[in-house]
Amino acid sequence: MEVEKAHQISENPQAALLFYWDALNRQVRVEGSVQKVSDEESEQYFHSRPRGSQIGAIVSKQSTVIPGRQFLHQEQEKLEAQYSDGSLIPKPKYWGGYRLKPELFEFWQGQPSRLHDRLRYTPADIDGKRVWKIDRLSP
Repeated sequence: MEVEKAHQISENPQAALLFYWDALNRQVRVEGSVQKVSDEESEQYFHSRPRGSQIGAIVSKQSTVIPGRQFLHQEQEKLEAQYSDGSLIPKPKYWGGYRLKPELFEFWQGQPSRLHDRLRYTPADIDGKRVWKIDRLSP
């Protein structure tokens, strides 16, 4: 079973992450290529999560249509009962992770004048060394 997000990533393995802090009037944007992590790493991460999150991951088949919220609660209750003895909850075969390999960072600080401060970091080869090139961007 492949969910919509996974299908989209396989079609276009580029993504961006945005972290915004309203109270500080700042944000960080990270862009790059996305790669699926190994089944072993996904398994390890799945079992590091709280049991409730593991059950939630099985119950919620992301982005699929469900008959109502009660459906999720019923499925959750069934699985909680099934694994109430503390036995290992198996990672679903369709469940896995992705890793973004950063190719661009942008740091933004908002200004009341709307002349925001923006710095973009991109990888560059300078004198045979891999470094981050810094450009100041117009807002």
